[in-house]
Amino acid sequence: MTDRKTAVSSSHCFPPIHRRGDTVALFGEVLADVFPDRSVLGGAPFNVARHLKAFGLNPVLITRTGNDALRAELLAVMTGCGMETMGVQCDPVHPTGRVRVHIGSGGHRFEILTDQAYDYIHAAMARMVALSVHPSLFYFGTLAQRNVMSRRALKTLLHGSGVPSFLDINLRPPWYSGPTLRRSLQLANTVKLNADEMAVLAEDMKLAGDNMIGQARTLMQDYGLERMLITCGADGAWLIEPDGSEIRVAPSARSVTVVDTVGAGDGFSAVFILGMMRAWPVALTLERAHVFAATICEIRGAIPDQDDFYQPFRQEWK
Repeated sequence: MTDRKTAVSSSHCFPPIHRRGDTVALFGEVLADVFPDRSVLGGAPFNVARHLKAFGLNPVLITRTGNDALRAELLAVMTGCGMETMGVQCDPVHPTGRVRVHIGSGGHRFEILTDQAYDYIHAAMARMVALSVHPSLFYFGTLAQRNVMSRRALKTLLHGSGVPSFLDINLRPPWYSGPTLRRSLQLANTVKLNADEMAVLAEDMKLAGDNMIGQARTLMQDYGLERMLITCGADGAWLIEPDGSEIRVAPSARSVTVVDTVGAGDGFSAVFILGMMRAWPVALTLERAHVFAATICEIRGAIPDQDDFYQPFRQEWK
C-alpha cells in the first residue's frame, strides 16, 4: 500500500511523546451545522476528540459554548461517549457556534456565523484546565483564532508549555489571514493540511520550490517544523519527516462508496495522532489514517452514530 519516494524502513516509528499519559488537549470550535430540519454537532476539534476517545485516548476539548440547547446537546453527547467536559466553558452572552446550511438547486452552501461563543475562549480558564490534565499533545486549528480573545487563549496555552503541538490547518474563507497562519506555524511542531490548502499557502507566502513537496520543505525550514503531513484525498498522503525523508501512502485498492467527504480530514488527523501517541511505525500510521478517512466517507457526516463503527479498527490495530 505504501509507495515511499525515499528509502524509509517500514519499522521506523514515531518517537514516543506520551510522557505524561494518553491525554490530548484540543483547542477550538464546536459547531452545529443547522439544516432546515435538524442540527448536527461538529467542528474539527470536536470530531478529532470523538475519534480519539473511541480509540482509547483521553481527549480534553477546550472550547466555549453558549448557555443554550446546543450546549446541553453537546454535553450529553460527550458524557455518553465518556469524554471529559471540564474544558467546555459556558458563555452567558454569545451562542454556541453554528453554521447555517442553505440548500438550493446548486447544492449546499455553508454560512459560518460570526460572534459565536468559541470566539471568546477565556485564557485563564483554558490554562487552568490544561495545567490540571497535563496533556502530552496540543491540537489546534485556525478557525477559532479569528477573534483576539481566543487567539490570546491559544497563545497562553502553548507558549512555554513544553508540550508538542499539532496544527490542523482548515482554511475557511474569509476566516483566516496571513498573520494568523504565520502565528499558527510558529506555534506548531507538526502541521497537517490538504493539497488545496498547501497551494494557497504556497501562493500567499511565495514559497520557493518547483512542486508541492519542495514548497512544503521550504515551509518546514522557514518555521522550524518537525514534520508536515499533506493529504490528497483519494490520491493518498505525503509525510515529510525531520530528516527530510518523504513517506507516501498511495491510494487504497479497496473500492470506496462515497456518501460524503465531511470529516474525512478530521478522521485522518485523529488516527495520525493516535499513531504518534502509540509510537506506531510511521508508514503504517499513514496507511491506517488513510483507510479510516476513506471509511468515514462511506457514512453520512463526520461522526458515526454508533460506537460499533470503531470496533473493526480497534480489533485490527489491537
